[in-house]
Amino acid sequence: MSLRCLITAGPTREFFDPVRFVSNPSTGKMGFALATAARQAGWTVDLVAGPVALPEPAGVVLYPVVTADEMSRQVDALFGACDILIMTAAVSDWRPKVRHPEKLKKQGQALTVEFEPVPDILTTLAAQRRPGQLLVGFAAETEDVEANARAKLVQKKIDFIAANSVAGPDGAFGAETNRLIVLGADGFRQVMGPATKTVLAQQLIALLLQHLTVHAR
Repeated sequence: MSLRCLITAGPTREFFDPVRFVSNPSTGKMGFALATAARQAGWTVDLVAGPVALPEPAGVVLYPVVTADEMSRQVDALFGACDILIMTAAVSDWRPKVRHPEKLKKQGQALTVEFEPVPDILTTLAAQRRPGQLLVGFAAETEDVEANARAKLVQKKIDFIAANSVAGPDGAFGAETNRLIVLGADGFRQVMGPATKTVLAQQLIALLLQHLTVHAR
C-alpha cells in the first residue's frame, strides 16, 4: 500500500530571550524510529523534528524546526498531502508571553516569566482533516498514564493514541526502550513492549497498516 506519512519528533524550544528557553528532555528517538519503520514499509515519509542530535533517516525528508510555532507551520503545510499523521513530538504546552530581544542580565534579583498556552497542533489539524486521513497522537504522562491518554484521545478527536510513561529514571525520554499502551477511538487497546524503540516502531507501523487495510475493504 503506497502511503504518505507525516511524523513529528523531538522537543520544541520556547525562548524568553535570545539564549534562554524552556524545553523538555525528548530526544526524538521514537519519532525517528517510526520514520525509519514507515520508510521500510515502503511509505513516503516527511519528518518534522525539533532540535535533536540524531542522523537523518535514510530515504526520509527531514524538516528541522525549533519552536512550536515553526513546527505548527511546517506540519500545516504538509498535512493536506499526508495519509497518516503520527505526532510523537513533545511540543511545549506553554511559552513565555514575552520574548526579550536582548539577553537578560543577571542583576541579583528574582526573575518572573509569564507564560501563555501554545495552540494544540494535533487538535487543530483534527478539525480540518479530510476523509480517510489517519491521525495518531502520543501521550507522555507521569501518572494515570492510560486514563490521561484516553482523555486526550477523545478530546483531540483522533484515531489512535500511544501512551508512555516519562516518570522517573525508567521513563521513555532519552531511553533506548519504551512501553506503549495503544488506544483506539473504536475501543481498541494493545500493550506493546517493553522493547526497543526500533521494535516498537515496527510494531506500531504494522498495526496502522493493518487498520488501514481492513478499513479500505
